[in-house]
Amino acid sequence: MTNNSPPSTLNSPLSILNSKLLLCVEDDLKILANNLSELTSAGYRVLGAENLAQAREHLAAEKPDAILLDIMLPNGNGLDLLQELRSVGNKVPVIMLTAWGEPKDVSRGYRLGATAYLSKPFDYDAVEAAIESIFGHLEQVPESVSKGSLTFDILSGRAFIEGVDMLLTPKDFALLLLLAQNEDRVLRAELIYEKVWKAPLAENTAAVQRAISRLRGKIEPSGYSVTMTRGKGYVFERV
Repeated sequence: MTNNSPPSTLNSPLSILNSKLLLCVEDDLKILANNLSELTSAGYRVLGAENLAQAREHLAAEKPDAILLDIMLPNGNGLDLLQELRSVGNKVPVIMLTAWGEPKDVSRGYRLGATAYLSKPFDYDAVEAAIESIFGHLEQVPESVSKGSLTFDILSGRAFIEGVDMLLTPKDFALLLLLAQNEDRVLRAELIYEKVWKAPLAENTAAVQRAISRLRGKIEPSGYSVTMTRGKGYVFERV
């Protein structure tokens, strides 16, 4: 029988140097203990929760800088908590650490507002790298970017036109954000592919063309368009 009261915050001498507070939600007690130990050793202050009830207790009393969240929990689904947070405008970064690693599961997690998604079994170096990337990212970029009626919520990876969610895939969001941040500049297909697809373009120019074609229709109400400059690249510009 587990104790229903939330586990206490774990501290280490390194936490004096790193004030970031993490909430780790995991029902497997061995994995939870390992997570707490590894993250504390990395210098973070850490809260542990074995289920959604404990997680909600912590969230009512604390304001963690990031959440590490499992999906299958004894009293509910971690994705429900993620959706609950986003529905009330809570933009805390959420890293999914779960055995649900099928593409459809990953896509659903990102669509609901996950910041990162790591499948079990995971490597702690990858977990710590994801956390460091999030905190470094938060320090370098604004929470949102606006272009006319088009708004990008950077933390949740969602784009809106006049407040209406465009329901973009993570890749389409990254592509549109890249174009918008380079308004009136010509971006070559090679650069776009490397930035968004994270790979050399090779001969796959059709992938960029298809993605931009999808976005053109979606952004039309915003007053912006993406123009193709033959032989040069693509330009995000006001119509």
